[in-house]
Amino acid sequence: MQQDFQQGQGEIVEPDGKNPRKPKNEVLEWIKAIAIALILVILIRWLLFKPFIVDGPSMRPNFHTGERVIVNEILYDIRSPQRGEVIVFHVPSEGKDFIKRVIGVAGDTVKVEGDVVTVNGEPVNETYIKGAMDQAHNNNTLYNNTNFPNEDITDGTVPKGHVFVMGDNRSDSKDSRMIGYVPLSDIVGRADLIFWPVKDITMIKH
Repeated sequence: MQQDFQQGQGEIVEPDGKNPRKPKNEVLEWIKAIAIALILVILIRWLLFKPFIVDGPSMRPNFHTGERVIVNEILYDIRSPQRGEVIVFHVPSEGKDFIKRVIGVAGDTVKVEGDVVTVNGEPVNETYIKGAMDQAHNNNTLYNNTNFPNEDITDGTVPKGHVFVMGDNRSDSKDSRMIGYVPLSDIVGRADLIFWPVKDITMIKH
C-alpha cells in the first residue's frame, strides 16, 4: 500500500485518536524562543532604559529621595534635549549623577532674578513649581535664593553643545548656577517614569 507521507513528515497519532503528541524538537524551539525573548528584554533594559534612584531634595516637590525613575538613554541620540525636560547627567567633579530640569539650550540667554526666570528675554511659565512658589510668597519669602548670571558663572548665554539646568527646589539645588553649563556628552538620558514606590508611579511631565 502506498504511504500517505514520506519519512520524517506527518504527525504521531495516538491509537485512541487523541490529539497528537508534540515532537521533542518543538519543545526545544519554545525554549529557544523564551531564551531569546529574555535576552532581548535584558538588552533593552540595560542599553535603552536604566533605573536611577533620586537622592537629595533638589527636585522637590516633584521628585523625592528614594524614588526610582526610568531614564530613556536613547532619546538624545535621536534629538537634542528640549526646555522643560527632566534629565539625568554625569557630574565628573562630584563623582555622581544629578537629576535636573533643562531651562535653556544652546544659544539661549538665561537670566534668573529672584523667582523670575527668563529665556531670551521671555519669562518662563514654570507650572511645575507654581504651588511651591505660591506657598513661599504667602510666607513673604522668595522661592529662589541664587540668581544667574553671577560671580561664579558670568556668561548667561548657553554655549553650543551644552544645556542650562536647574533643580525644581531652587533654594536647595546645586545646578548650572553653580557648576556651569552641562555638556551634552555628559547627559545620560531623560527621566520618563517614576516606578517606585508604587503609590508614586507616574509618567513624568516635561
